Amino acid sequence: MSIFAAVFARSADDWSGIEIDLSDVGGIDDVVDLMRDVVSARDTVAAEGTMILMVEADDEWFGIVRVDDHANPQVFVSDTRVVDGYPIAAVLLETDGQLEEAEDPEDAEGTGQTPYPDPAGDSTLLDDLGTPEEDLVALTLREGVLPADALAAVADRAGFADSFDALRI
Repeated sequence: MSIFAAVFARSADDWSGIEIDLSDVGGIDDVVDLMRDVVSARDTVAAEGTMILMVEADDEWFGIVRVDDHANPQVFVSDTRVVDGYPIAAVLLETDGQLEEAEDPEDAEGTGQTPYPDPAGDSTLLDDLGTPEEDLVALTLREGVLPADALAAVADRAGFADSFDALRI
């Protein structure tokens, strides 16, 4: 399983990004604490502002966590069907397997194509950062858009595309 995770923090008029390891987190509170710890180790001012965590796994799904100051985190996951195969998706959604079981793609009748993703969470979390709800959902559901491409579009609209691209290399 290949998982990319990076937290981006805004300080003054610029964003900086740091790749992080989510393998030891047990819940969304651990994720938020890790985001704050990593950012504050680099910049104590940024740890008090807006932080965006972007997660992408195996070109299967993506997740975004937003933390503003000391507010509760906002979370969006592009496809809840991955919760069983990716424990970090369950952590982000804090489901512990409590989501309704998604239809198995092999059980889907019709064309034989994989059904559209089943996004969950707060799709408005990036409204003020250039990606309104309808655009985020469209990036999730648009055929041919890989999760990494969707995150690149979000990073570009928010103003941290260069930092995102530098970490993805």
